[in-house]
This record gives sequence, C-alpha cells and structure tokens, in this order.
Amino acid sequence: MALAARLWRFLPWGRRVFPGPWLSRGVAGSRGLCCTRRLRGSEVMGNLGAFKRRLLFSALPYLGFEAYQVFSQTAMVHATAKVFRVEEILEQADYLYESGETEKLYQLLTQYKESEDAELLWRLARASRDIAQLSGTSEEEKKLLIYEALEYAKRALEKNESSFAAHKWYAICISDVGDYEGIKAKIANAYIIKEHFEKAIELNPKDATSIHLMGIWCYTFAEMPWYQRRIAKVLFATPPSSTYEEVVCSPLLS
Repeated sequence: MALAARLWRFLPWGRRVFPGPWLSRGVAGSRGLCCTRRLRGSEVMGNLGAFKRRLLFSALPYLGFEAYQVFSQTAMVHATAKVFRVEEILEQADYLYESGETEKLYQLLTQYKESEDAELLWRLARASRDIAQLSGTSEEEKKLLIYEALEYAKRALEKNESSFAAHKWYAICISDVGDYEGIKAKIANAYIIKEHFEKAIELNPKDATSIHLMGIWCYTFAEMPWYQRRIAKVLFATPPSSTYEEVVCSPLLS
C-alpha cells in the first residue's frame, strides 16, 4: 500500500489519458466533462499504450531506489546478525574452555573451521592442541591435530596480524611441530617462535602466558648443552641463544 501511494504521485492524471466509455459521452451530474466525439478503437489502444509507457518510465527510478533501500537494509541486517552470531559462539567457546570441556569445545569450533574470523580460528588452534594433549589421543591422531592446530593459527594470523593471541598460539604450534621435523627445523623455528612471542607481548604486555613462554624460551637456550650448541653452530652461522640474565632482566619480562 505504501508503494502504491508513493507511485500515485508519478502518474500523469492531469492529462486524462484513461480510455473508457466516459470519454465518449457526458457524465451525469457533471458539466464540461463530455467529449465532442467518440474515440475510435485504434485511438483508445494507442492512448492506453502511451499511458502504460509513461507509468513504467515514471515508476522505474523510484522502484530502483526502493529496491536499493531494501537490499541495503537486508545486507545490514545479515551483517549485524553475523556479528552477533560470532560473539555468541565465542562466549560459548570461552565458557567451555574455562569449564575444562575440551572435547565439547573442539566439537563446537570445528563446525566453523572455514571461518574468516581470527578470534574463532586461534581458539580452534588452541582446542586442537588441547585435544592432542589428552591421554586418550593416539600418537597418529596427535600428530594430525598438532599440524591442524598450526594451520588454524596461521590462518588466524593472516586474518588479523594485530591479534596478540594469534601470534602467541602460532608460536606455540610451531614449537609443537618441531618435535616431528628434526633438530634443524626445530632450531630454525626458534627464531620464528621468539619473534611471535615478542610480538604477542608487545600487543598485550599484560598477557601472563606470553611472558611466561618467552621466559621459557630464554631459559631453554641459556641452558642448552654444549653438544647441542655445537650442532646449532654447524647448522647456522648465528644460532639462537640467550642468557640467564635475559630470563630475569629482559625488558619484555619486566
């Protein structure tokens, strides 16, 4: 009804283009509204066709604007609903994580493994890793889950490089993968791991987990046995290293 009322304004009523019997004779009770001659059939059809064309061309711009408004409003509603949906999933995921419901959390998040949302993806990386650590997980399944977790963390980082959690879990997952790729890959990954822990701390200086893991990284390379250090020097000109002073006094940990 609203659309019909608006279209009414576009119609050329002033030109009296409606054909019909009233055009051929006076209307009872009216003055000056009779036609002087009867319209032939071809004239009536011609007038009707002209009216339809004028009606169509008058309405098209308005209909186009109305359609644009409808589509814009629909797109906005869908986008808003999507945001609310993601927030709802994140709330559920955090509740399950805090409750220690590891398997339920993994089942929830794997439904959204194709998501473009970094917050969902790094949580899925964490959940995959947690499932891998369960005592009931076989060695074969554990390996698959570790690599799966790394892929989710990588995607989370690609979607949002400003997410401290994405940097943190990417570093953790790279460290886990090193157990399956040999000493050379593990030492090479050490540079990457340190870089992402540092970035996580830079983005969120209050995140205790990132700070703790950065301390472990420093401690690990500070107490590296001499034979491992020698291997590292053979493989790399400048292997990763640290000192006990860095563990305690590093600006990142202060």
